Amino acid sequence: MPADKTIDASGLLVMPGGIDPHVHLEMPFMGTFSSDNYETGTRAALHGGTTCVIDFILQKQGNSLRAALDEWSGRATGNAVGDYSFHMAVTDFNDDTKLEIKEMIAEGKRLREEVASKEKEVKQAEADLHVALLAIPNMTHPDAPVGGTPGDNKVVKKWGEPRKFDFVPKDHVALAEKLDLVDFDAGAKVTGQKFYFLKNEAVMLELALVQYAMTTLLKEGFTPIITPDMARVEVLEGIGFMPRDPNPETRQVYTIADSDLCLIATAEITLGGMHRDQIFDDTKLPKKYVGLSHCFRTEAGAPGRDTKGLYRVHQFTKVEMFAFCTPEQSEAIHLDILRIEEQIFQGLGLPYHVLDTCTGDLGGPAYRKYDLEAWMPCRGEIKDGKPTGEYGEVTSTSNCTDFQARRLNIRYKTAGQKGTRIAYTLNGTAVAVTRAIVAILENYQQVDGSIIIPEVLRPWVGKDCIAARSGS
Repeated sequence: MPADKTIDASGLLVMPGGIDPHVHLEMPFMGTFSSDNYETGTRAALHGGTTCVIDFILQKQGNSLRAALDEWSGRATGNAVGDYSFHMAVTDFNDDTKLEIKEMIAEGKRLREEVASKEKEVKQAEADLHVALLAIPNMTHPDAPVGGTPGDNKVVKKWGEPRKFDFVPKDHVALAEKLDLVDFDAGAKVTGQKFYFLKNEAVMLELALVQYAMTTLLKEGFTPIITPDMARVEVLEGIGFMPRDPNPETRQVYTIADSDLCLIATAEITLGGMHRDQIFDDTKLPKKYVGLSHCFRTEAGAPGRDTKGLYRVHQFTKVEMFAFCTPEQSEAIHLDILRIEEQIFQGLGLPYHVLDTCTGDLGGPAYRKYDLEAWMPCRGEIKDGKPTGEYGEVTSTSNCTDFQARRLNIRYKTAGQKGTRIAYTLNGTAVAVTRAIVAILENYQQVDGSIIIPEVLRPWVGKDCIAARSGS
């Protein structure tokens, strides 16, 4: 890498005279950055805001190599001195020579002690390098909007019209409390803030949403899975999470004390890890799963306005889609997952729009990501005594290309071809239950305080509406 590279205002690495054709950098997890993919690769590697990560990697890699060289050199010298000293010690020499032998023996001991110190430095340098490598994000799709703020996301589709209320709508917190659907106080007493108890018809709504999503995905050919709610640290790292993040202000997952386990933030983690260290036959791809799990998130650094209610909580239930495929299949599968997400929310009768997510909001693993945001009448500002309403994220789908499979060593083979290739992975939310409940309560509320149940959920809820309670 040329020493005179710079980083411009857009966060891209810039080299005088263009790309150096001799640049060729092998990185574990990431593959090769070379003249063929340098512009795309550096733009993508920096899409998560880690504008200095490449320099940091090179520095750490250099430290590791230098430390290793020092170790090998010291060990070799120490061994040589030790061997020579032993040889000379058994020979009868004069006093001056014997003194020299003792000094050389002492020098050999010192060098061996230095080797032990260098070994510790090597291990630390390797650990630092590993952490730095984990921070490198995926490449970025060339059509993904470039930017780093919500305003840089591009609306690519809208469905449905936000409801116009002829009364002042209540937010989901007020509705849930009036209808005795959620007990936030009990959740706080038992577990802490951002935990809750679902009650009465809210329980049936959760079960109905899970059944609705699962039934929909079974018809689409997905294999149903109920996953563990915990996974090993190395699996989370393989998927793209940072469970070893020492900063509690940025750490997004809960770790289990005295173990190598974490509570999962999404079934994407467990579904992705399910085929770790496996080789598929390409004729068996794609493999499509729909997983059910609880999800646990610390929500470190989450926006303050979402601290009330069900929109941003520490635990929730989610139905997740996940696919393993070949590179050639990935684009079509990504669009198909998005189609299914839209189908689910169209069935619920909830207005939404689809965002093509900007580069600065892709997160580490995603090559391209679409977010589906449902209309929530009581988000946004208060104007003339009424909430203006706002779209809020309810699902997302990401094409992670070979980013996760490379880390988890998931490959496939093709008949008649030598070797194996790295598989591609994709994921998408079918339904995050608490977010869906927020949208249902606010969109389907009536002037008398009751809630109409979306028609597709009625077979599992067992009623058409949640009746207003006395005095509501």
